Amino acid sequence: MAESVRRGPDGRTSGTGRDFAETPGNHSASDAAGALILAACAVWSLISAAGRETRPEGVLLALLAVAAGFACGRICGTLLPVATAAGAALVALLLALAWRHGMPGATAAADLAPGQTAAAAALLVLAAGAACCAAAAAGRGPWRTVLRLLALGTAGASLALGSVAGFAAALGVLVCSLAATRTRRRLLGLAGLALVAGLIVGTSWAVAEEALPEGLTVSLEGQLTRNRVDLWQDAARLAERHPVLGIGPGRFDELSPTAQQSLGSDGKPHSALWQQAAEQGVVGVVLLGAAFGWLLYALWRSPRSTAVVLTAGATLTALAALASVGNALSFTPVTAGAGLLAGLASARRPIGAGGPGGADASYGAGAPWDPGAPRDPGAREGVRPRPGSPRTADAGGRG
Repeated sequence: MAESVRRGPDGRTSGTGRDFAETPGNHSASDAAGALILAACAVWSLISAAGRETRPEGVLLALLAVAAGFACGRICGTLLPVATAAGAALVALLLALAWRHGMPGATAAADLAPGQTAAAAALLVLAAGAACCAAAAAGRGPWRTVLRLLALGTAGASLALGSVAGFAAALGVLVCSLAATRTRRRLLGLAGLALVAGLIVGTSWAVAEEALPEGLTVSLEGQLTRNRVDLWQDAARLAERHPVLGIGPGRFDELSPTAQQSLGSDGKPHSALWQQAAEQGVVGVVLLGAAFGWLLYALWRSPRSTAVVLTAGATLTALAALASVGNALSFTPVTAGAGLLAGLASARRPIGAGGPGGADASYGAGAPWDPGAPRDPGAREGVRPRPGSPRTADAGGRG
């Protein structure tokens, strides 16, 4: 009995996989959407900065780092996906170990500004995610075990550096990577990751607005520190006064009483969400969410295996969680690394790879069949000749 053939939104067949796989047309569509979203973020930062003494350079640099990292990941992912991911993991790990108190530019008063250490934690999470992506793409063999041990060692390094949040996030990425090897529906997995990110963002909003029960609020404040909650509340008040344009990029330190009174403060609210809300208004928050959604969409349409896609998605979700409670996105190596990982996980198959999805999704050679991986759009899938049919007999008699 012939298997059913499912068609995607553009009418192309997607085979018998659980999700519609990537085709060249959809790949271009996701790239165009990403370019438009990043361009909109840049334009809006300039609009919100117009007519005021603001500093939009940081936002523009972060956007440039994401775009450059994504493009580099696409190129290197097509040429040497496993080697690039493994190299990125080692570089991120070395960067995090080199600056034990955060990335360059972090203040020394880490007890007053706990969000500074989020940069080092984010680098360790990116290192664990890149190692897990390399392991998922390496196929069966000793390299997969070595790369997963590297991810586990990265989580241990987070704990050794005193970053409990980084340890939990890196360990969560490793667990998600192991679970992704048995997952066939990448869409459900990515939707679950988006839900987790939404819950974390909603919790930070509820803490700032004091919308949670008193006991839970006190417990969360003990973990987040009172200083950080005060910064969030200052950002919420500024967002209420300037809901559309915000106060302008880089002006939070001028208008936040808590930031002015805190010794060694870097002038940031220690939350990407609240920084966008205060400095760029509601539109900035929407664009930030759209950028995260675009990354997940690009992963869904990726021709890579479902294990690689979900591992990268889990890493980006963990990074979003750290950015919700710290200044992780304020550091160029973090934003560039996030773009690089997303580019690697959504790159086309390696040049010269035998399988339809590249080395990480090849059929045969001991690799498991991945329903989420793409198939040849020109092939007639799900239709095979019956034994004894004229085509089979004719093919067997030739040669």
